[in-house]
Amino acid sequence: MTAPEEERRVQEAVRRHARTRAFTEAEDVASFVLSEARARVEAAETQLGMELCACLQPFQDRYDQAVRDGEADQLAGLCPGKHGRWGRICVLPDGHETSMEEPHWGRNSEGQPIAWVGSAHDDW
Repeated sequence: MTAPEEERRVQEAVRRHARTRAFTEAEDVASFVLSEARARVEAAETQLGMELCACLQPFQDRYDQAVRDGEADQLAGLCPGKHGRWGRICVLPDGHETSMEEPHWGRNSEGQPIAWVGSAHDDW
């Protein structure tokens, strides 16, 4: 291999390494930013859930009773809003988003009151 060919090969390897490193650093920054955003959203959802707990707890109590008693009709009238992946099921009546102007409300997988906006599929 001649000196110019060797030099070109080395320069290409350096460029590939620099590009790979830049992409890795960008992914790390994006991951950090998303992680911080997720933590802030979860904190806000938990805080709002706690604030709404006093007025919305009766809905949780009715949901728990319907589950214990197997009351399918009562469960069928609940809001379809859920975040299945995060263990959240909205315990408010179907249509509450428009009639009550409330976010979805229920308990997270740890049993803490939580409020959220929007829904996600169970299989996400």
